[in-house]
Amino acid sequence: MYNIYDLVTAKILRYLMGTDLLLGLISLITSLIAAIVGLGGGMMLIALLPLFLAAPVIIPIHAIAQIASNSSRVAFAVKDVRWTYFLPFFIGSLIGAFLFGFLLFNISTDYIPLGIGLYILLKLWCKPFVQNIEKYENPYLIGFLQSGLGVIVGATGPLTLSYLASKLSDRNQIIATSALFMTFSHLAKIPIFGMIGVSLWDYKETVLIMVIGSVMGSWLGTKIRIRIDNDKLLLAIQWLLTVLAINMIARTII
Repeated sequence: MYNIYDLVTAKILRYLMGTDLLLGLISLITSLIAAIVGLGGGMMLIALLPLFLAAPVIIPIHAIAQIASNSSRVAFAVKDVRWTYFLPFFIGSLIGAFLFGFLLFNISTDYIPLGIGLYILLKLWCKPFVQNIEKYENPYLIGFLQSGLGVIVGATGPLTLSYLASKLSDRNQIIATSALFMTFSHLAKIPIFGMIGVSLWDYKETVLIMVIGSVMGSWLGTKIRIRIDNDKLLLAIQWLLTVLAINMIARTII
């Protein structure tokens, strides 16, 4: 259930811009953030989508926007991609996506925002949760967990980023390689939602505008990455994600 603040804010923004343009702008900003610091954009996007979209289409539309965001980020920085870990990650991703996909048949889509909110809070603030996840340094398992959990909660980019940060020392290489991994992680979700009957045809204009916004954000973020103070931006993103996650949980259970 949405609270009064959510309803009024969303209604005003829709009136001023229209839902599609607003989601396009949100996609641009979140893609820009991800291109600059390597994480946060996907989690921020999926935290905002429940304000504008029906629960069953949140993760599929998020996946398409993230495919556009990450694949364009790879294209704009392909020289920085390190391919060493890609094949085992990709194999693990396929297995994880299909195994976790079967869980969707037994989970009410009404509770997807609750799962997303809990995941974001655990990832941001629960050190034992983060430490246990980060123990899985094998790229097969990272791919399995990232794409598998992604089917349920949508945004799991920090899993890949933390793994690559332990293997690579160059920030540009970490961000570009993480974008490659995330592209295929999100691609692995699309057949799953097709299998359970989720149709996005009624959202085709929304998806197109969000894709355009995502690509523009990747281009801008790649250009200005070296000028941004990462620490300050990451702190702001962390607190914004926290507020959004709590809001998502409250709307679901109240």
